[in-house]
Amino acid sequence: MKSEKTQQAAVEARGEVGYLALADGTVFKGRCFGALRGTDNPVTGEAVFNTSMYGYQEILTDPSYAGQIMCFTYPHIGNVGCNEEDIESSRVYTEGLIVRVAHKEPSNFRSTTSLQSYLTKNNVMGLEGIDTRQVVAHLRDHGAQMAVMAGGEGVDPQDLVVRAKALGSMEGKDYVKQVACKEIYTWDKLPWSLQGGNSRKLSQEQLVSRPHVVAIDCGVKHNILRLLVDVGFRVTVVPAGTTSTEIMALRPDGIFLSNGPGDPATLDYVVKPVKEMLGKIPMFGICLGHQILGQALGGKTYKLKFGHRGGNHPVRDETTGKVEITVQNHGFAVHKDSLPENVFISHLNLNDMTVEGLESKEARAFSVQYHPEASPGPHDSRYLFKRFHDLVMGGAR
Repeated sequence: MKSEKTQQAAVEARGEVGYLALADGTVFKGRCFGALRGTDNPVTGEAVFNTSMYGYQEILTDPSYAGQIMCFTYPHIGNVGCNEEDIESSRVYTEGLIVRVAHKEPSNFRSTTSLQSYLTKNNVMGLEGIDTRQVVAHLRDHGAQMAVMAGGEGVDPQDLVVRAKALGSMEGKDYVKQVACKEIYTWDKLPWSLQGGNSRKLSQEQLVSRPHVVAIDCGVKHNILRLLVDVGFRVTVVPAGTTSTEIMALRPDGIFLSNGPGDPATLDYVVKPVKEMLGKIPMFGICLGHQILGQALGGKTYKLKFGHRGGNHPVRDETTGKVEITVQNHGFAVHKDSLPENVFISHLNLNDMTVEGLESKEARAFSVQYHPEASPGPHDSRYLFKRFHDLVMGGAR
């Protein structure tokens, strides 16, 4: 079996041609890098775009991107390399990667490997040399859609189009079962620092007296768990689908609903236990967790045309009037007209006025559609973790 470096060198030396084929028949041609995936094992997923200028490794390892082929609008990807600390999960979940230029020689003191090597190690294919502006304009005008990507000898672009059409739509697809943990575990690590990297953690003696939060894992990002510990919680993570009886048996002081991939309307097995616990215990949801809470409160979700993915989305807090610059990653949203009158829409997206936050004081529950654990502001939204801690401890909003 060839080594990762040998595979990567062979792909680059041959200048393997690769294609991205969309379900509407549009085809883009580029050069392969990372792992080579041919017609016998092509990349499949929903083609989407992300406007972030940095954080590509965090995006690649975010379980919320399972089932998606990512196109970056920023032209230079790979310039700071990759390392073992800037990750949000145990592996790469993005199905494939599309960039204008993939940097071969990273320049950063924390880099331990190149993007190409990182993708090869994780069996993820990338395409470069594509006019990503054209890809993004097409997805913006025609909508995010299913796609197939493959490269090497014998690839027929029209065959890839046929395969893409056969994939259907992201609507109705449940990816949570693929990314959620299988067993209960505890989390004791603190946020990354220059002094201690990701190795900083608390002892059981330090955690035992803290309020206990049970996080329902639908594809949770590591930094969310770090910030829950940092704000003062003891955290236990349970798989999506854990029953309300099983969760309550852990004697939680609060429930956290995590981010994750796929169509939220398919997650009755998560919504049901959340609905059963509403009003009994404080809750906080992020991203998919926001959509789960919205459904538990009586609302419905729908698919956005091309979604919100990037690090510069303006969101207004309807209580304070403050505008936050947020990181977002979602293709579905909560329908504002479907919500009961007693549910307060706490945040709005100023680009398209979609629902970005919910609050039910009666149920002691709130959520946001965006990612407060990310750092575009850089700390505009960190107050939400403290708000959750105050809610659990019985404090004011």
